[in-house]
Amino acid sequence: MKVLLISTYELGHQPFGLASPAAWLRAAGATVTCLDLSREPLREQPIREADLVCFYVPMHTATRLAVQLIEPVRRLNSRAHLCFYGLYAPVNESYLRGLGVSSVFGGEFEQSLADLLRRLSENGNGAGSPKDSGPVISLERLNFAVPDRSGLPPLDQYAHLLMPEGGFRVAGYTEASRGCKHLCRHCPIVPVYNGAFRIVQRDVVIEDIRRQVDLGAQHITFGDPDFFNGPAHALAIVGQLHGEFARLSYDVTIKIEHLLRHSEHLETLRDTGCLFVTSAVESVDDAVLARLDKGHTRADFLAVVARFRELGLVLHPTFVPFTPWTTLAGYRDLLAVIADQQFVENVAPIQLGIRLLIPAGSRLLELGEIRETVGPFDAAALIYPWRHADPRMDLLAGRVQGLAAEGDKLKRSRAETFARIWRAASELDDAEDAAALWQIPAFSSSGPIPPFTEPWYCCAEPTADQFVSIAGSFRPQAQTGAFF
Repeated sequence: MKVLLISTYELGHQPFGLASPAAWLRAAGATVTCLDLSREPLREQPIREADLVCFYVPMHTATRLAVQLIEPVRRLNSRAHLCFYGLYAPVNESYLRGLGVSSVFGGEFEQSLADLLRRLSENGNGAGSPKDSGPVISLERLNFAVPDRSGLPPLDQYAHLLMPEGGFRVAGYTEASRGCKHLCRHCPIVPVYNGAFRIVQRDVVIEDIRRQVDLGAQHITFGDPDFFNGPAHALAIVGQLHGEFARLSYDVTIKIEHLLRHSEHLETLRDTGCLFVTSAVESVDDAVLARLDKGHTRADFLAVVARFRELGLVLHPTFVPFTPWTTLAGYRDLLAVIADQQFVENVAPIQLGIRLLIPAGSRLLELGEIRETVGPFDAAALIYPWRHADPRMDLLAGRVQGLAAEGDKLKRSRAETFARIWRAASELDDAEDAAALWQIPAFSSSGPIPPFTEPWYCCAEPTADQFVSIAGSFRPQAQTGAFF
């Protein structure tokens, strides 16, 4: 059988979610074509020839883009069996099936896709067959295959890491684990994994990295939701990695809660080439953190900042500053904390404009105050829309998003964009108060922090302009003509 795997967007990384199932499906005898539409056009021939077309949807934006392709793909090939897989597939199952998708898989999807291939091969099922009856979510403990990246665009076409001293590093991407032990209310992982955590075997991870190094990788991003869900597994990997490739750097994502609990391991990260740790701080307001069920407090965050400074490690905090509970004073307090902690260079300006995303299946809907705030589910946008009770906050969110985008376009420094955002937050009051608030505190930094050439988004509701910007490299045109 011929299988077409399609990725629309994955934060500028070469998609693990294509390379991993490609290895499984090729081992099962399928002829597999991979298309990453963030880097290449959607070609007609693989669509026309495919018996099975699978869309990888690990994120909200990726799902919105993939949904746009169902009709043109169906028009080119009405017999192909359509499948969506990844985090955002099962939570949107009803909507996707209503659009003609026959199979939907979440969780540990590699075996599910291989089983689907077998069923289709045995039964000759296609688009006209009944909906696939395989399990929608599988949390089976898999023995992974080494990802097969053949046929994907080369690594140097993906996001690079810009180095403070000049130049860049070609960045690879892998996953040492999936799922998460925690149940943060706003996290899209929770509705699928519900506290489960699964590892990718160490030898598979190391071999995947070896092959990416052979392809030119100088830096590796570990895409695990939390690298310290299994600290022994994670530390064994980076220890072996550093032993084989002493000059290879990497970055990881770890919860504030785990950075405190496992602080004795932070020196190991530093000494094995970790350039920075990303942590979803989300807020410095304890009341908001409690509603999000984040598992840490403002004091915990500040303790981690102090520990990182002591060790010489770089922390990249991410935030969801605009929630239904955020006040203007609370937003200004966030800016003050960032300035006071000398973290202006550590925070990408877009992180100061992110608005809370409430997708299907979100644990946020457990809160009565959220159910009373949101509007009916918007199937086209795949969200429950909401407006802030204080109109100034929605106005400010739009203004900050605009300033972040403008800063990127004009190549302003993070410090300059931060100052403009500070002023925007001050100008919402009357002139006298604004004049006092505009007195931005002096701040300094240890120097520029290495950023990626594409922005990082999570748990965020993109505006129409942001959606267009994020999807700017999305290439839906076929070689012989446009689909849209």
